[in-house]
Amino acid sequence: MKTMETIRKNVLTLPANKRAMLAHDLIVSLDDPSGYELSPQQETEIRRRVRMVIKGKAIGRPAEQVFVDIEAKHR
Repeated sequence: MKTMETIRKNVLTLPANKRAMLAHDLIVSLDDPSGYELSPQQETEIRRRVRMVIKGKAIGRPAEQVFVDIEAKHR
């Protein structure tokens, strides 16, 4: 478990754009990526959002608030 704690601590020191890229890679690694097919519009939107993160212009929200909003939409 020490190794995991060390990795986590080191990863959290990375810039936001590097953490976002790593998070994406880890999430994709959980499932078989061959099952994912994105439309050209989705690919374009992903690239746009990554550029915003890289430029430091992405505005995030706490996950807790995002989940509250999602739950409210699906009641």
